[in-house]
Amino acid sequence: MSMTVECPNCGALVNWTPESAWKPFCSERCKMIDLGAWFSEERAIPDPKQRTDEQWEDEDTLSAFNQDVEEEPQ
Repeated sequence: MSMTVECPNCGALVNWTPESAWKPFCSERCKMIDLGAWFSEERAIPDPKQRTDEQWEDEDTLSAFNQDVEEEPQ
């Protein structure tokens, strides 16, 4: 039984089977484009501990967060 997924790069439909060499990508080209995006840091997994001021709705929340971080044992 196979299922069909969209290529994360170009959106082409890909059959998810053992024979699909580049799954979830449709081709080696799409796989390498995606890998290049990770290497150039166009894509990244965010670190929840590193937040900017814009991510906080008010200064009180930011101040409380900074106090918690400073109190953590090293």
